Amino acid sequence: MSGILALETRLVLTLIVPFAGALLIAALHRKPDAREAATLGTSGVLALLVWSLLPAVANGARPEALLVSVAPGLDFALRIEPLGMLFALVAATLWIVNSIYSIGYMRAHDEPRQTIFYVCFAIAVGSAMGLAFAKNLFTLFVFYELLTISTYPLVAHNADEKAIRGARVYLLILIGTSMLLLLPAIILTAVLGGTLDFRPGGILPPELGAGVMAALLALYMFGIGKAALMPMHFWLPTAMVAPTPVSALLHAVAVVKAGVFTVLKVVVYVFGIERLASTGASEWLTVVASISLLTASAVAMTKDNLKARLAYSTVSQLAYCVLGASLAVSAGIIGGAMQIAMHAVGKITLFFCAGAIYIAAHRTEISELDGLGRKMPFTFAAFLIGSLSIIGLPPLGGSWSKWWLMLGALDAGMIAVVVVLLVSSLLNVLYLLPIFVRGCFLPPQKLASVGAAGVELPDDLERRHWLVVLPPCITAGLCLVAFFYADTIAALVAPIVTP
Repeated sequence: MSGILALETRLVLTLIVPFAGALLIAALHRKPDAREAATLGTSGVLALLVWSLLPAVANGARPEALLVSVAPGLDFALRIEPLGMLFALVAATLWIVNSIYSIGYMRAHDEPRQTIFYVCFAIAVGSAMGLAFAKNLFTLFVFYELLTISTYPLVAHNADEKAIRGARVYLLILIGTSMLLLLPAIILTAVLGGTLDFRPGGILPPELGAGVMAALLALYMFGIGKAALMPMHFWLPTAMVAPTPVSALLHAVAVVKAGVFTVLKVVVYVFGIERLASTGASEWLTVVASISLLTASAVAMTKDNLKARLAYSTVSQLAYCVLGASLAVSAGIIGGAMQIAMHAVGKITLFFCAGAIYIAAHRTEISELDGLGRKMPFTFAAFLIGSLSIIGLPPLGGSWSKWWLMLGALDAGMIAVVVVLLVSSLLNVLYLLPIFVRGCFLPPQKLASVGAAGVELPDDLERRHWLVVLPPCITAGLCLVAFFYADTIAALVAPIVTP
């Protein structure tokens, strides 16, 4: 593909393919097998396109494309830079695995409205591509909003009162923060900097005072609601009313990763880490991110519902990215960027496992999992691997993102942040490993050994539902593979913080 199509053409196609796929999926709504084949085919083509761009970008190419000029200085345009390349790789690759999982989940649970589910999923991934490759704040904002709108029907998928209420909270917080905080921040940036185009080193004028920079940074950080920085995090646990494939999309493939990606991109290309470091304008953010990180972990420990615990875990893990950005040093930015990829493969594994447990054994509470690991050994083994990666133990990918963040804290002279990271890892152990221990080492309770119909759970649970068991095994493998490619990820991202 790389020898046939120009870089710019492939860049535009990364936007066209998922939206065209959405139209094809909609047209095949009366043919479920063809509709699912279209979903898998679209995700596969997109992944090939995105991966074909990587070698050139890694070698310094920065292809761009002007889609339409709305007004002077207001262009709808795309440009690839290393941070966006990483985010696009994560979203495009995990869409394939999530599509396989979604097919198994939707079939096994006999979910209604499957066509609109796959259509909205494709639009959401297309929005993530546009956001990843946005050349300026205007383009980023458009796709940021489209991502919110396209995922609203997914959160409301079950169409019951609880789902509708959760979806309304989701929409209210994300649209509200972006319109009341993010949009004014973008307008102020245009006024102060004279442009909306992302630039290495930032676009704000050098004479801008530390107080103004800190206030503008606050508008961005709390306006980027998808980053779930406390207290703008409530939408994330509320959105867990959605089916598990949607939870995986929210937590790993697109939505929250779009949030922390935007945080990092704004810090690097709007403010510039050297300016933030010299003015101290981001020091308050280090405190807020640290509090968010520890508080969310503490709340996660209190949740018996498996998806709720994982949701608060995500709030905590996202704060790692914000914390890395707030340090305003190269190692912190690299650690935050690496956390996008490492957390994605780890957390999608955990959500896949939660969904597999629900489909096969109809269990949603952690207190109901005693002994279930003996019936579902592959699922619980994958859960353990994903948990250890989230905790940050080698040889799993999550260990490298925390290592880089600690290096960043030391470079910034913030020993307290190193302590926060260590305490957080301990809290990760306390709220994740007991889930595996209960499933594999505690004797089965009556509830854990009896099916929904009051009969013994069969030993072939995983064979019966292999389409929801295989994906977490694949992503658990990616947690291991990512450990050995951490240097490659760091080398890809390094140019954004290299003078």
